[in-house]
Amino acid sequence: MSNRAVCREASHAGSWYSASGSQLNAQLEGWLSQAQSTIRPARAIIAPRRVFILGPSHHVPLSRCALSPADIYRTPLYDLRIDQKVYADLWKTGLFERMTLQTDEDEHSIEMHLPYTAKAMESHKDEFSIVPVLVGALSESKEQEYGKLLSKYLADPSNLFIISSDFCHWGQRFRYTYYDESQGEIYRSIEHLDKMGMGIIEQLDPMSFTNYLKKYRNTICGRHPIGVLLNAVAELRKSGLEMNFTFLNYAQSSECRNWQDSSVSYAAGALIVH
Repeated sequence: MSNRAVCREASHAGSWYSASGSQLNAQLEGWLSQAQSTIRPARAIIAPRRVFILGPSHHVPLSRCALSPADIYRTPLYDLRIDQKVYADLWKTGLFERMTLQTDEDEHSIEMHLPYTAKAMESHKDEFSIVPVLVGALSESKEQEYGKLLSKYLADPSNLFIISSDFCHWGQRFRYTYYDESQGEIYRSIEHLDKMGMGIIEQLDPMSFTNYLKKYRNTICGRHPIGVLLNAVAELRKSGLEMNFTFLNYAQSSECRNWQDSSVSYAAGALIVH
């Protein structure tokens, strides 16, 4: 039996982002320097020991959540180590399946957060690990089940959670062309639809978010990871833990004005524990 570490390659480097460590580092420094804080400055920062990254499965059908077979996730900056102790604890629950390395490397939802994670944590790079979880097309009851399971990790201030998701994928190539003409041009309708969903997420009510998705069918690719997070928060609020979620930024890849156009929306927000 080999003791060699299993490494997941940075399979989307060179296409989705730069494969050059120096170039990627410069890009990240530039982008991060432009970020403006829209909430009051932190009075203290505790560097997380573990970073959970929940991403949707785009390439394989999953009805549950899956764990990686890898020990190491490579990035052009430096390698990130998977927390095998947490992985073992999750595996013991019987709720997870194991994805193949090929499935892991085909998927981009988790990988796209790795360069940012590595850059943000570079001064602590030997002191933290990651917990990547690929989230399938979960039923409402399964979102509740995984939310309850992960709530104890969310409650631990040494853990950080990243939820990977775009917002509306609009256009004929996405087979989604919802349009509320009362909002004006198509891109305004998309923004209204997205911000309706964002407002519901900020309420931290998983059932309201589920009902919104049922009504409008908004093509939010990370709707199930978001659902897991909302259910984890709901579980913690039962014990009196106060939290609030605030969206900080919103953008669209292009402004759709006719039926031949297409766009993908992006939103970023933060969960604050009081």
